[in-house]
Amino acid sequence: MTEAIVVGAGPNGLAAAVTLAQHGLRVTVLEAADEIGGGTRSGEAIVPGLLQDHCSAVHPMAVGSPFLRELDLGRYGLRWRLPDVDCAHPLDGGTAGVLYRSVSDTAAGLGRDGARWRRLFGGPAAAFDTLAEDVMGPLLRVPRHPVRLARFGIPALLPATALARAFATEEARALFGGVAAHAFQPLHHPLSSSIGLGILTAGHRHGWAVAEGGSRAISDALAALLADLGGKIETGVRVRSAADLPPADVTLFDLAPGAVADILGDRLPPRVARAYRRFRHGPGAFKVDFAVEGGVPWSARPARRAGTVHLGGTFAEVAHTEREISAGRMPERPFVLVGQQYLADPQRSVGDVHPVWTYAHVPHGYDGDATEAIIAQIERFAPGFRDRVIGMTTRPTSAFPAHNPNYVGGDILTGAKNIPQLLFGPRLGLDPYTTGLPGHYLCSAATPPGPGAHGMCGHHAARAALAAL
Repeated sequence: MTEAIVVGAGPNGLAAAVTLAQHGLRVTVLEAADEIGGGTRSGEAIVPGLLQDHCSAVHPMAVGSPFLRELDLGRYGLRWRLPDVDCAHPLDGGTAGVLYRSVSDTAAGLGRDGARWRRLFGGPAAAFDTLAEDVMGPLLRVPRHPVRLARFGIPALLPATALARAFATEEARALFGGVAAHAFQPLHHPLSSSIGLGILTAGHRHGWAVAEGGSRAISDALAALLADLGGKIETGVRVRSAADLPPADVTLFDLAPGAVADILGDRLPPRVARAYRRFRHGPGAFKVDFAVEGGVPWSARPARRAGTVHLGGTFAEVAHTEREISAGRMPERPFVLVGQQYLADPQRSVGDVHPVWTYAHVPHGYDGDATEAIIAQIERFAPGFRDRVIGMTTRPTSAFPAHNPNYVGGDILTGAKNIPQLLFGPRLGLDPYTTGLPGHYLCSAATPPGPGAHGMCGHHAARAALAAL
């Protein structure tokens, strides 16, 4: 039987392992941590029974993932839950841009920008399940649906600052800008609209879902399926060099490119090793989890029903903060993401104490404390929040690599999403998953289509390995 080793049990490593096992390979996954999941782990960090997601929390791309949807992971306990409001972007004065799963409902709340929102997202959202075959894979290949992809892709080529000018109201501009900021890139750069458009389109089709019982349910379901397929997972096994790898016909790495270069050393072709070591990591995240009695008292009432809340003020403010962090400067008012997953999944709360998940965009490797800046941004749009906090935990950029080595400098995207890395992955070439060393493949979020719990990076890398076999 053909033997396969997968290094790393994050969602992409597990997706790769499942894909290989489905095709009859004997698969072993080696995970350095004592538990699987990578960015999809969850735990009780503040109050017993109060469930917090450690990193990834809301999954519009995962619930619409072509790979995950084929697996019927509901058999293994994965249940998707949706909030009443997908996302809210409050503004000073109590107004907000409000995102619903329905394009029509979103458009209805955006006043004179409603028709523009409907034109931009109506068609792509209806066709997302078809579009996903092209947009959730390597971008440099012949598309299966070129006409649909062109209609989606032309706006995606634009800087987010240019696309935002299509909207007349600050609510619509801010709502779009907050989602575009998920790329951790300056919004005036070309292609900076692409990730925001992808998330919004997927969300309008499938919703900004959370996993019932925490994001760990995604990795637990994949692991259970892998076990049924005959695969196995070994935790607490750290691979530091090629000598630590068991003999195998194929080996896949759910790791950052620099770590792969360290492991394989001079076995890699020199040009690939240079590219992996030059791989750029992006700005970081500073994470704070709160236990909040009674929930967050948002001034904008739709935010009280929103699974995700973006805090950054106007589009111009968000664009300014993203420029600052990319230049290595910490803004006074950072862009903050707030997760209220308990609204869709009430079992995460303990009575009237609720878990509130947040992180701020900060410069790469930021060594300061952003806790007060995060609280101040929440207070700005929810006066009285501070008085409701009964406990908190923080994770600065320096702590992220200890939790997940792929998150170098707090970069939770596993690499800057600049134009070369967005298009090609960690090195120039038509196949972003091959390492140049036969039988060895890269399957982490450093490869297309990038970060998220969708598993598509691992699935595509495994398919590349199967094609070579």
